[in-house]
Amino acid sequence: MTKRSYRSHQRRLAGVIEAIATGDTDARDILAAVTPGGGKSLLPVLAGTRLIAAGTVERICWVVPRDSLRLQAEEAFADPSWRATLGHSLSVRAADNTPDPSRGLDGYVTTYQGVAAAPDLHLKEFRRHRTLLVIDEMHHLPALAETDPTAAAQAARAEEDEASAWSRAILPLLECATVRLLLSGTLERADGRGILWLPYRKGPKARTREVELDAPGWAVIGYSRAQALAEKAVLPVTFGALDGEASWRDEEGVELGPHRLAGAYPEETTRPALFTALRTGFAEALLREAFLAVRDLRSRRREHRGLAPGVAARGLGKLLVVAPDQAAAKHYLEVIRRWIPPAQAEEVAQIATSDTPRAHEVLAAFRLRAEPSILVTVAMAYEGLDAPEVAVVAALTHIRSRPWLEQMVARATRVDPHAGPYADQRALVFHPDDPLFAQFRRRMETEQGTLAKRPKPRRSQDALPLWLRDQLPPPKEGITPLASNALAMRFDTLRPGPELAMRRPEQEEAQGEMLEPPSVAERRLRVRLGEMVAAQAVEDEAGRAGLRGGVAGPGLYHRYNACLKRVSGNKSRAQMTLAELQAAIGWMERNRLADHLHLLEDDARYAWSARQRSEWKPPVGRPDRRATSGAGRPASERSS
Repeated sequence: MTKRSYRSHQRRLAGVIEAIATGDTDARDILAAVTPGGGKSLLPVLAGTRLIAAGTVERICWVVPRDSLRLQAEEAFADPSWRATLGHSLSVRAADNTPDPSRGLDGYVTTYQGVAAAPDLHLKEFRRHRTLLVIDEMHHLPALAETDPTAAAQAARAEEDEASAWSRAILPLLECATVRLLLSGTLERADGRGILWLPYRKGPKARTREVELDAPGWAVIGYSRAQALAEKAVLPVTFGALDGEASWRDEEGVELGPHRLAGAYPEETTRPALFTALRTGFAEALLREAFLAVRDLRSRRREHRGLAPGVAARGLGKLLVVAPDQAAAKHYLEVIRRWIPPAQAEEVAQIATSDTPRAHEVLAAFRLRAEPSILVTVAMAYEGLDAPEVAVVAALTHIRSRPWLEQMVARATRVDPHAGPYADQRALVFHPDDPLFAQFRRRMETEQGTLAKRPKPRRSQDALPLWLRDQLPPPKEGITPLASNALAMRFDTLRPGPELAMRRPEQEEAQGEMLEPPSVAERRLRVRLGEMVAAQAVEDEAGRAGLRGGVAGPGLYHRYNACLKRVSGNKSRAQMTLAELQAAIGWMERNRLADHLHLLEDDARYAWSARQRSEWKPPVGRPDRRATSGAGRPASERSS
């Protein structure tokens, strides 16, 4: 078996892990900001192999954003060439929420949704074994008020969403993990919020924060697109921008247009024109361009290899079509199949959306087999899909946020080992030539993408129109697309983009011993306090039958967090001063939160579970352990 060589960011990670394993660094948080397609999937294997061999950790828990990525995580550990290179025999399994998720192996892979559905199960595993926690695509997890002062200040305005629920479930695992490896292809979120657990400092622009790349206790590994191109780890990208014009009827029945898609800057017609174009004749014209491009590519590669038409083979090139919604995806599939001989159409072109049967099987076939060679999807495959044979992307999506589009473009930038020399490969992305996509191109080429931006206060007179927002949602109900047509195509090659700015302590002059800065001390104490809360929750869940954690509402960890907040004068960890954090830790060292749950009895979120505990009686013949634990006693008998 041929051994592989490391890329630069993989070598740097190996050095950091070696320092952790030998005790040469106190860092326990590793942030790997790796450009999409740059090769993040090997990093957990590198880290787990050395840390388990050194006895630093006993298990690996790899958390991914979607179920379709769990198989790819398993494959990363099973890759025979990397097993030979690293000399490892580790295995992890794709686990569901049943006890003992590792099942005798070295760890398990789960999803954000899996952790959120059974947080106590995963927390127990982390308290039972020293664990390397790997969070994939970390940017999906927004910062929480419990740990981030800026998020705490915005908490009153924010609404709980699914992503926040994921963050709330994963936070205890972060606090209990022995070593944390956080992976992402971007360090900014489309909504401008901070990312869970990452350290921030004031940004260069007003109302912004940037990731603190040299924060104490952190090791940050950057791998930009410029570095990846220099090492031939990703392919250069050529964009085919198709201009067009569209007509539609507004909600009042007035016919508007035709209006051009292209322009120097967004206008009020940009949004409805794009919405119309993606659902009418323009979309079919762009699809046709992408289809012809991949057909010509496959024909050239067949001829070069001497393959007869119709012979299945790897490395010929594939087409990924990203649609704006499921209805459009089904229409696109019908259109494409009309261009393929009927005997081959169903096998060659397939669809994978959340409402189609066998979607995960179709994704796996698209990744691992010669056919299908065309896949139509909406969002299932835009991020994390490891399919190096994708050479052409038809970007028929209305979304214009930089992180989303970067991930989509990266589906075509992976080097295909079956497609011949690197110099003969190139990614080709067809897209509508609207000014919002051009804006994304400029940002990708000129900005590092490490900022979190606080939302500006909404003003009634001059609020930004929707068409200027990064995230471009569908227009209000009422618009009726009428017609659109393509006008002209232009091609541009994406420039490499900026390097990730790195200011590491070892690159600066040595200085005398300094006191710990207050912000660093606050962050360290918040983490310590979270670990203490999690430890008590796991201990009480396992040994105190009267608590019966998770009976209703939030799990025991979150009830304990709420209890600590009451004890601390209704201040969350993110709002506490340095002295208050120190006092809270001292209180936790002397007290059990289980003895103070009566403080939550007036809180509707916890009242039902508190009432259930007070009414619970032990089975016949079994002693009531609550009498000795202090939990569940009447408030008059408990110490305050």
